Amino acid sequence: MDDFSPDTLTRRMIREQIVSRGMADPRVLTALSRVPRHVFLPHLTWEEAYADKAVPSLDGQTVSQPYIVALMSGLLDVHPGHRVLEIGTGLGYQTAILVELGGQVVTVESNPRLAHCALATLTQLGCADRVTIVTGDGTLGYAALSPYDRILVTAAAPHVPTVLKQQLADEGLIVIPEGPRDVQQLRTYQRRGDAWTRRDGISCRFVPLIGGDGWRM
Repeated sequence: MDDFSPDTLTRRMIREQIVSRGMADPRVLTALSRVPRHVFLPHLTWEEAYADKAVPSLDGQTVSQPYIVALMSGLLDVHPGHRVLEIGTGLGYQTAILVELGGQVVTVESNPRLAHCALATLTQLGCADRVTIVTGDGTLGYAALSPYDRILVTAAAPHVPTVLKQQLADEGLIVIPEGPRDVQQLRTYQRRGDAWTRRDGISCRFVPLIGGDGWRM
């Protein structure tokens, strides 16, 4: 009989979706193994929650496929003690991965319902004490706790919002899906003083980043 328990599905997800695609960062793999994805997706079956695809969240939003979560987490290179700004909390799965990597996470979500659900699940898992959830326009970041060592944007942006650049610490990294609404490129920016470098990654598709310095509705 097939075993579709969460533990088995998690191991299979990591082996078949992450490691098989070349992701070998042991810290990211360990974080994925420790965060039960299905707990953030109670409206789906366990098999659906661990499937190799983006899955529906609430209110027309999605939770990124596990490989994309792993890839973005690896690019962000979070280490213990880093202050991390996440734009687009969603249901909180990526947030929990950032916490497992050692981040003190400030996460901004424009949808109050999603923010409430994320807080409830993060509290259930015992990691809410390392997360500050803010409801508002993600393109404005959260200046009160800046600067940030790392900034992760989990929605498609036409460009890097200016305020996010201002809130990034020197030597910090921004990982963001950037480009038109229909297809983006996953990009990593690093700040060194007033100079910026950019590394281009894979093509991807995210829901649009809606806000004053993002897309309009």
